[in-house]
Amino acid sequence: MQGRSAPASQHLAAAVAIAMAPGLTLPAYAQDAAQQSWLVPDLVSAAKAEGALTVYGSMNEQEALPLWKLFEDATGVKVSYVRSSDTQIMAKVAIENRTGQRIWDVAFTTTVPQLPQAYLAPFDPPEAKDLMAEARDPNRRWYGGYANYNAPAYNTGFVKPTELPKTYEDFAAHKEWAGKIAIDDTDDEWLAAICAAYGNERGRALVKSIVAALDPVLTDGHLALARSVGAGEYWLALNNFLPLTLNVKMSGAPTDFWLIEPVPLIFGGVGVNTLAPHPNAAKLAGNFVLSQEAEAFMTRKGRLPTRRDVATNPPEVGEMLKRAKVIPMVFSADDQRKWQKTFNEVFGRH
Repeated sequence: MQGRSAPASQHLAAAVAIAMAPGLTLPAYAQDAAQQSWLVPDLVSAAKAEGALTVYGSMNEQEALPLWKLFEDATGVKVSYVRSSDTQIMAKVAIENRTGQRIWDVAFTTTVPQLPQAYLAPFDPPEAKDLMAEARDPNRRWYGGYANYNAPAYNTGFVKPTELPKTYEDFAAHKEWAGKIAIDDTDDEWLAAICAAYGNERGRALVKSIVAALDPVLTDGHLALARSVGAGEYWLALNNFLPLTLNVKMSGAPTDFWLIEPVPLIFGGVGVNTLAPHPNAAKLAGNFVLSQEAEAFMTRKGRLPTRRDVATNPPEVGEMLKRAKVIPMVFSADDQRKWQKTFNEVFGRH
């Protein structure tokens, strides 16, 4: 996820224009706060008394600002959304928590499960009861607010559906794609899932054969990769986050995905800072992003839900995923370091 400087809370006002753009209307739950199940009365009162919330997230502003505007409008709590890449968020959190700085309240990104448990306060959001089991941390430190299924993607102007590999073994036969295929340089969960499905030795050998035949370009940022495939800079992504491919496709770009098993699944996790300056607002925000209302809102831009009662957008994506062999991958910080090292070795990155 490409990192760049994040807007402060005053930019949330501009989100209204985005949310109310032609062809888009705010759903009923955004207009009637009384019907919002995530508004726990005691927590709302305490959050209003605190009056503010700082969110660290990697979701792009076009998605995140309208989402947090719903929270702000329903609660009266002023939200400051700080957008950075996953790597930048991890670094900021590490520095601030080690030095005892009370800055951020909530982190909402894919690397939250990798944060030290000492940084994340245990909490029990009522909305978590409706999540898929894998999206609930047994230690109650994080919960999955959206699902990042991993899948290859392609530019429909350069690659025909009939040419798409049916297995990862088939990739190496397409030498005409050499140098025209890319992968994010942090896709260690994808590699770990392949090794889990094929066995460690065979899985590594399989990916090495793809690298030798196609020389994939290593890129920085999953959203940037999705946009690059949509723009035709690369013909294919060996792997990417499926919701981001959907997001770019919804914008009108000639791109699409297809599923190859195994399908790794990682979560956009929400966690509350143990040093949160606004702990009640933080817990309420965590409950909000797990709610049916919030997850349904996020599907407008292609995000995939972790709740069973929220349909994917488009609906057929959910049906495809139900038939696929999905492997949830939840990494600790140690897991991430181990598999990133393996990824670097397999892809010849030193």
